[in-house]
Amino acid sequence: MGDQETRAALDRHWAASDASDFEAEHRIYREDAVLDYPQSGERISGRRNIQSSRAAQPNQKRFTVRRIVGAGDLWVTEFVLAYDGRPSYTVSIMEFLDGKVARETQYFADPFEPGPSRAQWVERMP
Repeated sequence: MGDQETRAALDRHWAASDASDFEAEHRIYREDAVLDYPQSGERISGRRNIQSSRAAQPNQKRFTVRRIVGAGDLWVTEFVLAYDGRPSYTVSIMEFLDGKVARETQYFADPFEPGPSRAQWVERMP
């Protein structure tokens, strides 16, 4: 699978994620895919288990992709994942094997107030 096809598959994946279309969202994964959440120490093995764990979440979720970069078998997506309207700034690192995601690692960061020590040099982002 070339880079254009991989990028198109990622676009479909994130659009399906935003639409809570769990079947379409998980077509990108291999059956033996592994998903790691390092901050909570969780690992989910297998496409069906990944899909089931996400479908079981009670929150309303919205995905806003900020950018996707990658080539070959390694792709990174930066996005804002809003749970019930509360944003979490997220990075997803996907490793592909034979055109499907074999491993994904996701990192989450909650918003925080800027530090006063750098106030004179910063501007607020929209």
